[in-house]
Amino acid sequence: MNLFEQQNTEFIRRHIGPTESETRQMLKAIGEWSFDALIDKSVPSGIRMDGALNIPPAISEYEYLQLIKDISLKNKVYKNYIGQGYYDTITPSVILRNIFENPGWYTQYTPYQAEISQGRLESLLNFQTMVSDLTALPLANASLLDEATAAAEAMTMFFNTLNKDHDHISRPKFFVDNDTFPQTKDVLVTRGVPVGIEVVFGDYRTAEIDQQYFGALVQYPNDKGAIEDYRDFIGKVHNAGAYVAMATDLLALTLLTPPGELGADVAFGSAQRFGVPLGFGGPHAAFFSAKDDFKRNIPGRIIGVSIDVQNNRALRMALQTREQHIKREKATSNICTAQALLANMAAMYAVFHGPDGLKNIAKRVTVLANALAEELEAEGFELLHKNFFDTIVFKVQHADTIRQKAENAQINFRYYGDNLIGISLDETTTLSDVLDVLLLLDQPNDHNVAGFAVSEDAVLYNIPNTLTRTSNFLTHPVFNSHHSETEMMRYIKRLENRDLSLNTSMISLGSCTMKLNAASEMIPLSWQHWSKMHPFAPVNQTEGYKQITDELSQYLCEITAFDACSLQPNSGAQGEYAGLLVIRAYHASRNESNRNVMLIPISAHGTNPASAVMVGMKVVVVKALENGYIDVADLKAKAEQYSKDLAGIMITYPSTYGIYEETVKEITQIVHEHGGQVYMDGANMNAQVGLTAPGLIGADVCHLNLHKTFAIPHGGGGPGMGPICVKAHLAKFLPGHVSIGNPASAIGNGLPVNAHHAVSAAPYGSASILLISYAYIRMLGAEGVRKASEYAILNANYMRSRLEGQYEILYTNHNGECAHEFIVDLRPFKKSAEIEAEDVAKRLMDYGFHAPTLSFPVPGTIMIEPTESEDKAELDRFCDAMLSIRDEIRAIEEGKADKKDNALKNAPHTQHAVISSQWNHPYTREQAAFPLPYVRENKFWPHVARVNNTFGDRNLICTCEPVSSYVEEEA
Repeated sequence: MNLFEQQNTEFIRRHIGPTESETRQMLKAIGEWSFDALIDKSVPSGIRMDGALNIPPAISEYEYLQLIKDISLKNKVYKNYIGQGYYDTITPSVILRNIFENPGWYTQYTPYQAEISQGRLESLLNFQTMVSDLTALPLANASLLDEATAAAEAMTMFFNTLNKDHDHISRPKFFVDNDTFPQTKDVLVTRGVPVGIEVVFGDYRTAEIDQQYFGALVQYPNDKGAIEDYRDFIGKVHNAGAYVAMATDLLALTLLTPPGELGADVAFGSAQRFGVPLGFGGPHAAFFSAKDDFKRNIPGRIIGVSIDVQNNRALRMALQTREQHIKREKATSNICTAQALLANMAAMYAVFHGPDGLKNIAKRVTVLANALAEELEAEGFELLHKNFFDTIVFKVQHADTIRQKAENAQINFRYYGDNLIGISLDETTTLSDVLDVLLLLDQPNDHNVAGFAVSEDAVLYNIPNTLTRTSNFLTHPVFNSHHSETEMMRYIKRLENRDLSLNTSMISLGSCTMKLNAASEMIPLSWQHWSKMHPFAPVNQTEGYKQITDELSQYLCEITAFDACSLQPNSGAQGEYAGLLVIRAYHASRNESNRNVMLIPISAHGTNPASAVMVGMKVVVVKALENGYIDVADLKAKAEQYSKDLAGIMITYPSTYGIYEETVKEITQIVHEHGGQVYMDGANMNAQVGLTAPGLIGADVCHLNLHKTFAIPHGGGGPGMGPICVKAHLAKFLPGHVSIGNPASAIGNGLPVNAHHAVSAAPYGSASILLISYAYIRMLGAEGVRKASEYAILNANYMRSRLEGQYEILYTNHNGECAHEFIVDLRPFKKSAEIEAEDVAKRLMDYGFHAPTLSFPVPGTIMIEPTESEDKAELDRFCDAMLSIRDEIRAIEEGKADKKDNALKNAPHTQHAVISSQWNHPYTREQAAFPLPYVRENKFWPHVARVNNTFGDRNLICTCEPVSSYVEEEA
């Protein structure tokens, strides 16, 4: 390889951990003398891909950054007044640099291991407190995917509350006011129809709500910017025994009477305008709050306050029995990720500005809107509403003429049709911006627009006295203490130090694929030609994004051996849902709507059965054999039993047990013979890319977790992306979107589609983070993405070879090899030493590691996935830790260590516990805190000791405690 070729392939060497010499050492340890031999023994020959992938060759990081800069300039950054739930905002630089651009925040995993997640848990608790305060509802979750899907979650929660028996639905109707955002209405229809919900659109003023309705939804301020008083309507709905959800705006609620005080049962919306860039639609954190009655049913994750074993305050995710991975087909939602990183940004925005700062921003926006409205009226325009916060809608004679003038001036308004124009102001709007708008709209009359001025003391006639907020909000000290940049920087750093992320050590979570999120992949997200694009901007202004979405769709189709791709689903679970909708629509198009049985292996991820139920399917479980393979005989029997009604099967490949099943083609063939479709869960694509593909195996549709295989960071629990790829016969059933005139633009490869309803609020989901996966593929190239799969297999088998003999490895193939992950059985230690899997997980924290995936897919085990990004030294450190823990367990088994008072049962050990003057344990402080020499070089201290989850669920507190509680503690 010459010098120039080396430069082009530099990213491959930087992304993949092991060097050539390390590779040889690892192969020798496994017992293989060549890489090809290892792959041949791991991946069945019958499913191998012939030849290389048809994607571009690798390019250097420098060349990529030049390329992505040139593509970005194809996007035109206009001044946007489109609104519709998306607003330009100012991200405080201290938050931009220290959170959004900081791997200490964006590479964290979901906080399932609470003791090493206390920093982002505190920030998410701040988010919940902010939402609860501003909406005046007592219970809030830690974010949802976007505003439209949050609306659907509210609808579904109400539906399940009042319709316990889904076979006999007594209350099928859900009312939605006409003046709700169009994208929200679209998603509500998508989510309602499959489960028997009848979505009824109408005018809330004249709606007749009877016993057939289980709920209603209104927007505040509404789609046309109007501030409506919904008190009477809410009373009417409640009198019918139904519930009310209110879509709302957090910034507006600093000035408006909050939904909780109006009587709403649920409030939801987007926290995007709290410092999160537009990003062509995402990622953004949706918020969701509810009355206390719904605490057992509220969707998504809730952060709660508890205590640790030393009775110190400790945070953790509350009420986890609600989660889909536990309840499976009985779950009320398939939500598996939140938007934690973006929720943290929004929470920090509120912390930085405080209640007075937020109110001042809102006042500036509404003062300008009020002044603009008065000038427009003076110009002779007819306003649609007199009461508004930031959005003015007015009637014109020729909207097309104004649109042409506005776009020539690089200004985007919203055009409703019927010659109605909307102008939504935001935090970035200045006096000079408003003057530009007025000059653009200036009509030939005697009124002098050039003399326009604003008085901040002017009476705000646009906000009615009856709906002016009088209650306080954000009174907790955290929102009133960090308003200088110095204070804010230190607060963010203090929380970061409480969390273990990828910049600390390997996070070897099986199925979750915590690989390198390279800096060159991340850098462009902050550039304004990507970050400041509105998702509903005219297509001729978004050609840079069009190039990225088109090319990425083509690459993903090539990698999966499929024909069409939708980039819209903005989480893996939502990708599952979208893929199942495609299958459902396909069967309906063939007059086979009766096909509603979905076969799902017992080993499948919990989102699989939950997603199937959400599209109206019945789940039939397929057994697994002792070796973890799908029981083909049981599959055949059930495929025959349900042949007439078989919709399909959901499989994961390699299997959730970490092996390539040789029978996979037989499995897909059986399902096809009985008229079903094959859905492949893309969770384990990290072991397929360049080696095999869902299309080669016989699948018809799959979703891809871009936050796993394709390097989007996990962000402490989100964002994620879950695009779906399908074969040609399913292409026309992919999601559409109300903002796209030609639905074909929503998918790759130009295949014709029907205008099916959307699954997400924005046409390309969380579009800005698609850049990360695009960068990953372009910088690795065809050779690199294949090598990534090969090294994921090498690293996993190397760790397996080091641990087997000391631990039982639960599943391997007939050659004794695993795929890219493997399961370590810890169940024997419960009998021999009274040690649980959780004890091992907590003890790993003392060694500086996040635990692998705990008790999934098999209770009492850990599933290890090292990824391709870790070098041999880090793999060895983790293996050394596991072997040292095995020695600690052996000491208990042999009676050398106490069964109750030992380093595993007491783990993790905090700094406070270790330096305390009292130490009454039979093992040393050194063994507790520095069990191996390498730990001394980079000690990570858990912020709290083992958390008491039960206490927190019995005493549920999901917002920052009142100031009085801190006073009592000090006393």
